[in-house]
Amino acid sequence: MGGFPILSAVTFLPLVGALIIMSVRFATSGAGGRDDGQSSSQSALAAALIISGATFFASLAMFFNFDPSVQGYQLVEEAAWYGSIKYKMGVDGLSMPLILLTTFLTPICILASWGSIKTRVTEYVVAFLLLETFMIGVFSALDMVLFYIFFEAGLIPMFLLIGIWGGAERFYASFKFFLYTLLGSLLMLIAVVYMYQTAGGSDFEVLENTKFAEGAQTWLWLAFAASFAVKLPMWPVHTWLPDAHVQAPTAGSVVLAGVLLKMGGYGFLRFSLPMFPEASAMFQPAMFVLAVIAIVYTSLVAWRQTDMKKLIAYSSVAHMGFVTLGIFSFNEIGIQGAVFQMLSHGLISGALFLIVGVVYDRMHTREIAAYGGLATKMPVFAALFMLFTMANVGLPGTSGFVGEILTMVGAYQVSTWAAAGAALGVIFSAVYMLTLYRRTVLGKITNDKLLTIKDMNTRELVCIVPLALLTLLFGVAPGLIFDITEGATLRIITLMAGG
Repeated sequence: MGGFPILSAVTFLPLVGALIIMSVRFATSGAGGRDDGQSSSQSALAAALIISGATFFASLAMFFNFDPSVQGYQLVEEAAWYGSIKYKMGVDGLSMPLILLTTFLTPICILASWGSIKTRVTEYVVAFLLLETFMIGVFSALDMVLFYIFFEAGLIPMFLLIGIWGGAERFYASFKFFLYTLLGSLLMLIAVVYMYQTAGGSDFEVLENTKFAEGAQTWLWLAFAASFAVKLPMWPVHTWLPDAHVQAPTAGSVVLAGVLLKMGGYGFLRFSLPMFPEASAMFQPAMFVLAVIAIVYTSLVAWRQTDMKKLIAYSSVAHMGFVTLGIFSFNEIGIQGAVFQMLSHGLISGALFLIVGVVYDRMHTREIAAYGGLATKMPVFAALFMLFTMANVGLPGTSGFVGEILTMVGAYQVSTWAAAGAALGVIFSAVYMLTLYRRTVLGKITNDKLLTIKDMNTRELVCIVPLALLTLLFGVAPGLIFDITEGATLRIITLMAGG
């Protein structure tokens, strides 16, 4: 890009857009004014959609200047900040697809909010744009302190999205989300300070080449795991997630499942494995146990849910268990599968939450018992719901199959029982997802309110169809992702081996 700081532009464009939207709001309504008018709301949503769309296209321009064959960091931007702490940004095959996922889902979330968010719309879109900047910053920061700032800053807009625009129990859910993630991150902060003092800097490349004592590695690994396990989330620190999903607005659930959960898996791959290889190896059996419990237990819990959103939330915990399994297989196929599963889950779970949002906007209930026979009135909805149901189950030909099979194959090379436990979870996922589909879409209509329900409109199709196309594309051509992530995967394995 001829020296142009494209990565910083992509990262901070949503922030600049948020500031512009707020400036216009204050200029037109005054500092104490409310922005609840329909025209003002639509203007704010339109501006946010344009800004997030521009960010996505800028990220595509960045991708076209990315060389997948290079294992190290690219598009690096570096400037002195404070002492040996730097403003350093860059991408590799691990962070690039996650940045693209973030910039792709954000405009979909803004568009999905059109009509469903009716109060404080300007503040809502500003919170979303701020969250986008912080999420991109997490995946592009190459300095530990800078990473931590982005990582923690993301809590604030997500807390507001749940606490202000959420459901009836939004305050409980938002504070539970905030406290769980904050407490884990405080332990990580202590580890960051120790690593900075030991290595004499917070640059990722410096930390990757610093040999921490084996005893120190154990405590550092645990401190980072406390934060990443909550974010992923892993059993038993997953209980904040169903509450957060149920109370969050639809778009909040999409970005929470689609991007925020991936920060946990990204953290394990970026820090725990390459920087604390001995500790990672020591904790590998424990992580396998926790991953299998997450897959099997939360699948059974999902089966018994009566709320569609809570069922999909527990399903997310189970599917992120496959990510944990693949990461701690420590082999190329497992790690590649884990990264692919993170991307695939971002598409499929995001689409499922949008699917639930479609009927919730019409019926204002997520109770499974309130539905049935939707196929007769909403055939397009039924077809798309079937596609994502099959993808969530892991049907061959969808991206869900590729991620699950690779993580299980990678785990099988290390532990037969772990792979067998994960396979059991695949069976359970078919049970609860097909049960959900049968009860909501098939059969006869028993609720008279469903007799006048309308099928999906153009806006809803524009939100969901791109996710469907990518789910199918990556299911039949997974090499499109593997070509990007292979170099970063091999680099992680090399760093673990002491290279």
